[in-house]
Amino acid sequence: MKDVFGKASALLATSALLATFANGATELDKVMKERGLSQQDLLAAAKTYTPSGGRDKYLVFSSGGQSGQMMVYGVPSMRILKYIGVFTPEPWQGWGYDDDTKKILAEGNIRGKKITWGDTHHPAISETNGRYDGKWLVINDKANPRIAVIDLDDLVTKQIVVNPVFKSDHGGAFFTPNSEYILEACQYAAPLDNNWHSMDDYAESYRGGVTIWKFNHKKGKIEPKKSFTLELPPYMQDLSDAGKEASYGWGFTNSFNSEMYTGGIEKGLPPFEAGCSRNDTDFLQVYNWKKLAKLAENPKNVKVINGHRVIPIDVAVKNDCLFLVPEPKSPHGVDVTPDGKYVVVCGKLDTHASVYDFAKMMKLFKNKQFAGKDPFGIPILDMKKALHCQAELGLGPLHNQIGKSWKKTGEIYTSLYVDSQVVKWSYLTCKVADRQNVNYNIGHLCGMQGKTEDPQGEYIIALNKLAIDRFNEIGPLHPQNHQLIDIRGKKMQLLYDMPIPLGEPHQAVAILASKIKHEVRYKMGFNPFTGKPHRGKTLAGQEKIVRKGKHVYVYGTMVRSHINPEHVNVNLGDTVTFYLTNLERAEDETHGFTVDQYNVHASLEPGKTVALTFKADREGVFPYYCTEFCSALHLEMMGYLLVKDPNKKYAKVARLKMAKMSPKQLKAEYDKTVAVNKATDAVIQSVVKFLKENHYEKYPVVKNLVVDALDQYGKIAKQKKLSDEAVKAGNLNKAILFENMIWQYMVKTADVGIRARDLLVKKIATPMSPAAKRGHAAYLEGGCNGCHVIGKVSSGPDLVGVLGRHENGAKWVKSWILHPEKMYNNDYIKSMTNYFNLRMPNQGMKPKEVDDIIEYLKWIDKNANLF
Repeated sequence: MKDVFGKASALLATSALLATFANGATELDKVMKERGLSQQDLLAAAKTYTPSGGRDKYLVFSSGGQSGQMMVYGVPSMRILKYIGVFTPEPWQGWGYDDDTKKILAEGNIRGKKITWGDTHHPAISETNGRYDGKWLVINDKANPRIAVIDLDDLVTKQIVVNPVFKSDHGGAFFTPNSEYILEACQYAAPLDNNWHSMDDYAESYRGGVTIWKFNHKKGKIEPKKSFTLELPPYMQDLSDAGKEASYGWGFTNSFNSEMYTGGIEKGLPPFEAGCSRNDTDFLQVYNWKKLAKLAENPKNVKVINGHRVIPIDVAVKNDCLFLVPEPKSPHGVDVTPDGKYVVVCGKLDTHASVYDFAKMMKLFKNKQFAGKDPFGIPILDMKKALHCQAELGLGPLHNQIGKSWKKTGEIYTSLYVDSQVVKWSYLTCKVADRQNVNYNIGHLCGMQGKTEDPQGEYIIALNKLAIDRFNEIGPLHPQNHQLIDIRGKKMQLLYDMPIPLGEPHQAVAILASKIKHEVRYKMGFNPFTGKPHRGKTLAGQEKIVRKGKHVYVYGTMVRSHINPEHVNVNLGDTVTFYLTNLERAEDETHGFTVDQYNVHASLEPGKTVALTFKADREGVFPYYCTEFCSALHLEMMGYLLVKDPNKKYAKVARLKMAKMSPKQLKAEYDKTVAVNKATDAVIQSVVKFLKENHYEKYPVVKNLVVDALDQYGKIAKQKKLSDEAVKAGNLNKAILFENMIWQYMVKTADVGIRARDLLVKKIATPMSPAAKRGHAAYLEGGCNGCHVIGKVSSGPDLVGVLGRHENGAKWVKSWILHPEKMYNNDYIKSMTNYFNLRMPNQGMKPKEVDDIIEYLKWIDKNANLF
């Protein structure tokens, strides 16, 4: 008998599931027809869709090209998460508008010139044992040879270093496998000094090079004094890669214009592009950075140019630290395989990808089996003897990313600029396995950790230069197009087009999100740029205004919903410094600050202190305010900077005589305000009781919110004392203001406390069934929460226990939601309508949605003790 009931139950469950699928399929068919979608489109959508509150597996850090910034987005959702201010101002975060960020940007000044434009190209993540460690991110500026270091704890740029000998930089930045050094290659050859040199002296006076920056991994700092540059011929150096495992200690930098052609189109000579691609091959420059670092320690081995150590070509050659290998003409990238055994180079004017065998190169170099020397005396290996194989890929091969099965199959992916394709092939056999068209003219590829010793596979991102017809027309300037490609199957599948409206992102790197441990708040009064308490750290009660000669220092605080102080009086011509500390402890409670018309702005994340210095160079009254919508009283979070000319006499203004409230009216308002505070406090105490009973302290995120709420609540006693003193002195008007301040603190306490309670409920409640989850979504989308607040009476009745208030409650509730108008004359409904002075409208719910809502209501009843 038990078996019969079991089979019957299974059949019923299967029938219900099929019915659900049938209803969903009907709706899905309708959507597909309306939008012209195929099954393949739906599959792609399912592979990228990330539900609200969901997280991405990977984070991508992309250059922002001509914006001079960086961009962060998630994979597979392709949701943009943040822009990072690097070489150029970024207004939202106040990057370049407060004292500390101005100081970082000033590190990028070149020969005394302020530089506020940049062209970010190649990001790199710090490595430990050839694997991303999620600590630091670096990126170069091609236009102004600079490297920036970004702290991955808070995604803020912490250092900018200018290359003292290069005039441009395309081949940066590339970490060595344990982040000992960062490789930065010059792009356009130029004199290493800062003097004028004739173009006629190009071969004699112009040079390329690779700067080998010493990196302090613990501090996240480039150390210029411990760094040096390897002088290279005036070929145009391009990208680099550091050797791994078998090739550890070696660096690889490719180049073009081995012809050393300099153009002169204005003189009637063939243009630059004609002369610099004449040779069949260019040169891959191979150098032993580990040995060079030792050589650089001896002053005899270096020249000092612009205060920077440079190892001359002849010293590197003499010490067996440098050689050349011919490579396909006009190469644009070099990539070392995870085991360091092979080096892959693509020539964009060739159709091949060339795979070099590092062991063969070393054998030729060790045995001095050279095919010749270049004009600067650098030994050249025989290309054919150094090659492992060449793969015929197509037109315009550029960049490579390694796949997950590299050990077994040599899985590698290459971008084809001219053919607008991604090619999957094997660097072991040089055979092509698959092709995927992209839109259009792809440059770099971004694999998931695809240039490390532990590539993850799964996805490839095509960084396309052109979008053409992919998106809505928005004028002549089109966005770039990043396309997500699924590489998990035998055949690649294009999943998603993402327009990039920031600049031309050249390269991107992707890391497992789990490898990065982000800060969600700063220590109170913290300076992110020094790692120490800020010199202007100000806590509650320490606010003050200090004048030192003609410099006025404002030590202020910001917390929902006021800035303290609220009035700052200065003289025309004074220098003003605002030191501001965000006292919030709750996650995501950021404040912004600006003084109108003074071109200053700062972003204050929880705990952070900032400084803003400017000259009060115009007379008048200037509001300052919080620029981040932080609370219900955001608009009231403001103050005034009053700039007075001390040499000017101001006429007195007659004051308006305002009607005053009678003592009786003041007493009534005071009593009403106190009563509201008492009622609000009762709500707070009920929330506190719930939090304590359910051990909120076990859950760190909830605990942080509670600490923040209690901090706000702790300020009430002082305000109450002031209120009582005002009452005693007979000043009810002042007492009412203090009672209103008490209410403000209570509102802020309740705001954070209720968020903590709701979050705690999610942590400890029984899990929702799929139907209950759908019901919750339908409840919110249908606007039910506009009148009903779970756990208390609001504009409508509390829904906790609603299913038990009527006979056959689920059926009654379903009928009521589907057709409320049919029940308006019901005596119970009449009484509810009269009580709340509202009548529930027909929300147009479908029967299936209502069934799901009932499942949600059942879940509420099951967890009624939590509401």
